[in-house]
Amino acid sequence: MVHRALKLVRQFHRLNQTETARRLVVSKSFLCEIESGKKTPTLELLGKYAVAFSIPASTLLLFAENVDDPSKAVNRRPAKKIIKFLEWASEGAEEIDVET
Repeated sequence: MVHRALKLVRQFHRLNQTETARRLVVSKSFLCEIESGKKTPTLELLGKYAVAFSIPASTLLLFAENVDDPSKAVNRRPAKKIIKFLEWASEGAEEIDVET
């Protein structure tokens, strides 16, 4: 789920993968693998996201947990709701200029 959250954060800020990779000081191909869920982001990378997008690292860590694991059911519901909100916000950002 963390890969979806990271992609949605990027999309909400209307950045492409190339610009985001530059801001995070990672390769575009690595970012692509992170966003597609093929690789798991490190704590260091989550920290870079937190700084680059002014998001508390603790918020991103919520998504880094394995929320599909039944033993972590407490975190599953809020994480899924936040993802849905980010999807909604990201779609809205495409339709309007979020900087105005």
